Amino acid sequence: MNETQPAPGRIAALDLGEAWTGVAVSDPGAVIAVPVKAVPTGDLTDYLRVLITSEGIDEMLVGVPKTLGGELGFQARRVLAKLNDLKTQFPGVRFVEWDERLTTRVAGARRASSGGGRRRKRGRERLDHLAAAEMLQEYLSARGNR
Repeated sequence: MNETQPAPGRIAALDLGEAWTGVAVSDPGAVIAVPVKAVPTGDLTDYLRVLITSEGIDEMLVGVPKTLGGELGFQARRVLAKLNDLKTQFPGVRFVEWDERLTTRVAGARRASSGGGRRRKRGRERLDHLAAAEMLQEYLSARGNR
């Protein structure tokens, strides 16, 4: 990259849920995914407005939960409807759909194997941001470092 070209922005990933949405971002070089937080889905638009500006997000990966057979079920259709809404609200961001089958389970298994499998006293530990990071890391690895 020459010095007159701006550096590409970071990539964010969303694990959209009915109540909570997991958020992860890439490092500036788009090599490593970093879990950020689980955001109440009702607050997502406001949160993304700040995140896009503060982190220079120009691409957003959105997990589409296909069935094990690769079909679009109820949840996937719900996510795609929310994705269309986000595309309208953030026209300057490139949105990418990503098959996110099993990412929450993989994130939970990794957390448990790293010794973080204990639950909080009140309710279960949010894993949404870890699932978003797992999905983003898969995407970053698949696309290579451009």
